[in-house]
Amino acid sequence: MGMRGVHIVWDWNGTLFHDNDAIIGATNAAFAELGLEPITLERYRALYCVPVPKFYERLMGRLPTASEWELMDALFRRHYAERRAACGLASGAVELLGGWRATGHSQSILSMYEHEELVPLVRRFGIEEHFLRVDGRTGPSGGSKAEHMVRHVAALAGDGGVDPSRVVVIGDAVDDAVAARGAGARAVLYTGGSHGRASLEEAGVPVVDSLTDAVALAGRMTD
Repeated sequence: MGMRGVHIVWDWNGTLFHDNDAIIGATNAAFAELGLEPITLERYRALYCVPVPKFYERLMGRLPTASEWELMDALFRRHYAERRAACGLASGAVELLGGWRATGHSQSILSMYEHEELVPLVRRFGIEEHFLRVDGRTGPSGGSKAEHMVRHVAALAGDGGVDPSRVVVIGDAVDDAVAARGAGARAVLYTGGSHGRASLEEAGVPVVDSLTDAVALAGRMTD
C-alpha cells in the first residue's frame, strides 16, 4: 500500500457475506427450541447488540445464565451452519473488492465468525487474494470485536506497514464503530445487515445504504 493509500477492514457476516436469511432462520429455529417467540428481521435489527447475551436480555428481560448462554449459542450455531450454504456474497461485493485492490489500496477481513470456518468460506468464494489478512474469532463467542480489532490493526501495521490513521472499518453493527475507534481507525456503517439505520446512527459515524457508497466514502475519509 502506498503512503497515502487507504486500508479497508471489512466485516464479514451481514456485510460482505449476505446471510440475513440464515441468521433470522437460525435465530428463530433456536428460539423455538428455547420456548421463545419468533422474531422478525425488523425487530432483530432494532434489538440486536453486542455482546450477544445482552441481545437475549432485551428479549427475555434478564441476562441468560452461563449455562443458558452456552445452550443458546450452540443451538444458533447448529441451525446457522445448516442454512449458511444457501447464502452468497453481497451484491456487487466481488467487483468492489477487485476495484479497490486495482486502485492500489489494501483491505482485510476481521470477523467474529470462527476463524477455522471463515477462512475456507472466503477461499470458496475466490476472493482470498484481495486481502492482506483474513482474521476470524479464535476465542469464546458472544464478546465484542474491540480487542480483536486492536490486534488486527496492530498486525496490519507490523506486517504491511499499514498506518492505523489510514484504516477505515466497514461493517453493519455499532460494535464495528466502537472497535474501530478503540484501534485508532475510522468507520462507515452499512444498513444491509444486523442493525437498522436508527441503531447505527447512534454510533456517531457515517451510515450508508450500499457497500458501493461505503467504499466511496472510505476513499475520502482519510484525505
